[in-house]
Amino acid sequence: MSESEILYSLRRVTKAYNRRTVLNIAALDIRRGEILALVGPSGAGKSTLLRLLNFLESPTAGKIALDDFTLNGALPPLEIQRRVTTVFQQPILLNRSVMENVAYGLHLRRQRKVRATVLAELTRVGLETLANAPARTLSGGEQQRVALARALAIRPEVLLLDEPTANLDPGNVALIEQIVRTVNREQGVTIVLVTHNVFQARRLAHRTAVMLDGSIIEIGDTETLFTTPADPRTGAFLRGEMVY
Repeated sequence: MSESEILYSLRRVTKAYNRRTVLNIAALDIRRGEILALVGPSGAGKSTLLRLLNFLESPTAGKIALDDFTLNGALPPLEIQRRVTTVFQQPILLNRSVMENVAYGLHLRRQRKVRATVLAELTRVGLETLANAPARTLSGGEQQRVALARALAIRPEVLLLDEPTANLDPGNVALIEQIVRTVNREQGVTIVLVTHNVFQARRLAHRTAVMLDGSIIEIGDTETLFTTPADPRTGAFLRGEMVY
């Protein structure tokens, strides 16, 4: 893999809370323009890793680099922060209209043609007819689509998704998965997806990493990992045989 293909580089990264280590990543490279799925049981460190990738927290030790920028403990410059955005499992929406929620990041960046951008993203997620509705009156699936539209409106280079379809009905799951595929294919957005749904990982991801007890026990091409896993724990987890 050439350096130009590597967007994130993590080396000997650990994260501890109250002296308890919850994340221990020996090495991880995330490729520019890929969809990488993180799977594993609850408490495996998946969401913690996502928070480090979004620079919401600093590692206790180790190196995290995004292109030529290396996190040194302080918050990264604004231009680095704005390259990355996260959609969380529970959407965090303003007590405003759907349109105002999607426009929020654009106003912060003092973008022009805000209304046109917002309407385009609402159309993408199938919510253009609800643009003026109070966001918090929407269903769970609709609120998640508002959060996704808000994230995509700012044209992120990296989109981090933390269980974006948990507890949603099949129709919303299918729509969100299609949006993820489209923005990755057409805009080259690098996507890191945390999911408990191994079938979703298999449908969407170019590569999949299996996490256990804060570490990555196996990472590789998704189809290869599912069909011929190298680590027996990976096979057991993917077959649903390993109970935690």
